[in-house]
Amino acid sequence: MGEFKKFLLRGNVVDLAVGVIIGLAFGAVVTALVEGIFTPLIAAVVGEPDFSAIGVTINGSRLEIGRFLNAVVSFLSVAAAVFFLVVKPVNHLTARARTEVPAEPTLRKCPECLMDVPRAARRCAHCTSVLAAV
Repeated sequence: MGEFKKFLLRGNVVDLAVGVIIGLAFGAVVTALVEGIFTPLIAAVVGEPDFSAIGVTINGSRLEIGRFLNAVVSFLSVAAAVFFLVVKPVNHLTARARTEVPAEPTLRKCPECLMDVPRAARRCAHCTSVLAAV
């Protein structure tokens, strides 16, 4: 039982659970966006609230092209919402975090033998020349 408890409390299991819950909530928001805004806009432009009525019958078989178009519009709407509401802001934040000042180098070149020596060294370990204070 203790091993199962450790498994459940590991970081990646908890992170996955949080991600799934947030994903479901975000999916509901995107669905409301598609059904409340995008679908009425499509209806205003095309004249139909959705494309499910579009289809072709060939030799008694019905090809429901409209259902496919609805799925494509829904997918593109979800992808656009995820991109503009999640990916772009996260990329912007990570780009800002990368602009930190790099750490000062820990090595310097010996002026005599041109080997790398620690910055705090007073004598070169390779040629034993005295190094100037930094």
